[in-house]
Amino acid sequence: MSKLAILQLEFATLGCLLGILSACAASGQESYRQVEWPQPATTAAGTPSPWHFGEVAAVATTAQGTILVFHRGASPVMEFDVAGKFLRSLGAVSISAGKVTGLAPENRAPSGSGYTVVYGPAGCHACGAHSIRVDKQGSIWIVDAAAHVVYKTDSDANVLMQLGEKGVSGTDRSHFNLPTDVAFGSDGAIYVSDGYGSARIVKFSSEGDFLLEWGTRGVGPGEFGLPHNLAVDAEGRVYVTDRDNQRIQVFDPNGRFLDQWQGVGGVSTLYMSAGRGLWAGGVLRSLDGTVAVRLPGNVGGHGTTVAPDGSVFVAQLSGTVQKFVPVP
Repeated sequence: MSKLAILQLEFATLGCLLGILSACAASGQESYRQVEWPQPATTAAGTPSPWHFGEVAAVATTAQGTILVFHRGASPVMEFDVAGKFLRSLGAVSISAGKVTGLAPENRAPSGSGYTVVYGPAGCHACGAHSIRVDKQGSIWIVDAAAHVVYKTDSDANVLMQLGEKGVSGTDRSHFNLPTDVAFGSDGAIYVSDGYGSARIVKFSSEGDFLLEWGTRGVGPGEFGLPHNLAVDAEGRVYVTDRDNQRIQVFDPNGRFLDQWQGVGGVSTLYMSAGRGLWAGGVLRSLDGTVAVRLPGNVGGHGTTVAPDGSVFVAQLSGTVQKFVPVP
């Protein structure tokens, strides 16, 4: 190795140790490591037991810095501290039992959705659970995809506002068709990705009044195969995972197409990390789409959040939550 190459490697290593993301990525070093989480449960005999989550759809960080786990099983909303100690279950919201499922191409209407939902015995417990977010005021937002609703709740999960009509699908100003996620502008605006049955983004005022919508099904700019997740940056730009088209699209607050990041894979989770960039699956991207950090392993995930100490939590439909901590 040449002296220049050695100096470059040493500089990248130093930069990584100092927390410079681009240097970490350039050196190929991992800037995070996975740790066990949560702490074991306790059996009736007083012995440790693993947690038996259902499919973990999402995670969120509360205003108090605790972690919410939203899963498709008994007690669908659970609260833990960052270290993994179980605190409580939040049982005020009832989550539907419908299960979103795919449609074979031959069963789809022309230019129609590739998804539908099954109810009744073929469904599963709390399988409407899809996304959970916490806004700047500390309110908890829950997306029940199969019920076609988005709930705003207090810190105990008591409902304060409901968007959509429970159990009734539609694509008008007051209905959703299997919505997938919710995000918030700095002005309090509410954005909902109406994704599985529809292919649009719907914007509401902070009071829940309809403002506008955009998007149709397709592969062009501003069109969606499946708008699965969204996030909003400090400038008001809206980032949407178009999962079936394996891209992330970027819009202004009025839905005007600005950019797209193609070839990112079928990303199923977005999280805007203040001052750092956008977590898209297991990858932290700068807001121009370039890769800054990759979590170790093939993480993927269905939901992401970051704790006040910088720990990254990733929800997995396999029934686990992964915790990654920064490498000193």
